[in-house]
Amino acid sequence: MVVPYKNQNKGKKEQVADMFNSISHKYDFLNHLLSGGIDIIWRRKAIKLLKNKGIKKVLDIATGTGDFAIEALKINPDKIVGVDISEGMLAFGKEKIKKMGLEEKITLQMGDSEKLPFSDNSFDAITVSFGVRNYETLEKGLRDMFRVLKPGGYCLILEFSNPRHFPMKQLYNFYSKYCLPLLGKLISKDPAAYTYLPESVQAFPDGPDFIKIYESCGFSKTQWIPMTGGICSIYLGQKVK
Repeated sequence: MVVPYKNQNKGKKEQVADMFNSISHKYDFLNHLLSGGIDIIWRRKAIKLLKNKGIKKVLDIATGTGDFAIEALKINPDKIVGVDISEGMLAFGKEKIKKMGLEEKITLQMGDSEKLPFSDNSFDAITVSFGVRNYETLEKGLRDMFRVLKPGGYCLILEFSNPRHFPMKQLYNFYSKYCLPLLGKLISKDPAAYTYLPESVQAFPDGPDFIKIYESCGFSKTQWIPMTGGICSIYLGQKVK
């Protein structure tokens, strides 16, 4: 199991929470800088897949500072609930949502992705951006997402993946191994966070491997949509009635 801090005895979940707490003050800035701003385009394209599906209540897991939850407003839901295990990230997210005047539409709260504090069949859609690879037990998290999703509801996952073809594969490997950790260390002051990122992406079962796990946890009508040469992938699934 890949963890942020290899010299600690804490479990992955606790380490991930500590990591995001430590970089929360620079997270939005670093996200846009290290991706060249393309993460904004990825979120936009992903959310478009949920348009015109009658979605009224959305759960955004690993919501962080709320970027994906804010993007989800474009599908015109009545309510969006965002959950995260990092108090630091939620604090910045709440402040952002308050400044934008979105408090009636978006609520952020503490929540464990593997033990969601919601009843069965509660949401029309579930979204996760760059969060599932941080789950301590992927299958457990996916099954709990399936549980709280209404029959007929959609699960939309946006996650980093490993490019498979030349030259993007070689370029991405060089960038993630050398450039990303250096920039992350200089700006965030937590070198482990941006060493963990490429390591966690490398270890994550992406593409067809993820689809197999996705379907084994109950999701049907699954789609895998690689973007930007495979650096990022969209996974869409449904809880069939």
